[in-house]
Amino acid sequence: MQTISTHRVFTKNISAQRGFTLIEVMVVVVILGILAGIVVPKLLDRPEEARRTKAVLQIKGIEEALALYKLDNGLFPSTNQGLSALVKKPESGSIPIKYREDGYIKKIPLDPWGGDYIYLSPGLNGNYDLLSYGADGEPGGEANNADIQSWEIE
Repeated sequence: MQTISTHRVFTKNISAQRGFTLIEVMVVVVILGILAGIVVPKLLDRPEEARRTKAVLQIKGIEEALALYKLDNGLFPSTNQGLSALVKKPESGSIPIKYREDGYIKKIPLDPWGGDYIYLSPGLNGNYDLLSYGADGEPGGEANNADIQSWEIE
């Protein structure tokens, strides 16, 4: 008998459970729509911010390779030798005597927009200038199109 009464209570509890009403589902959909309307526009600008951050990190990595090059050889690669001097030993200009066998960096990356980094040595702002022209690929610019310059990175 005890089993039957327990079974009836269990069956009664299951039948008492019901799904969501149409109103409840519509309220949830409306709330999700409002949240999407607020969040999505803020996320759409993030890819450009991520590209600019990537460019800063790449510039810092190239700067570290340049510092190692100078430490070994006493000078930075010239503008004519360019950043490729970090990958392969230069064959013209000031030939480095203590060049590392494997170079200083595996390859020179393109900036996040597919452009080459600009390298000048000696630079106008220090021993060298290293920069990306940003999203527009042109010197200068504002906001997302602004240049990313090594001498302005903290």
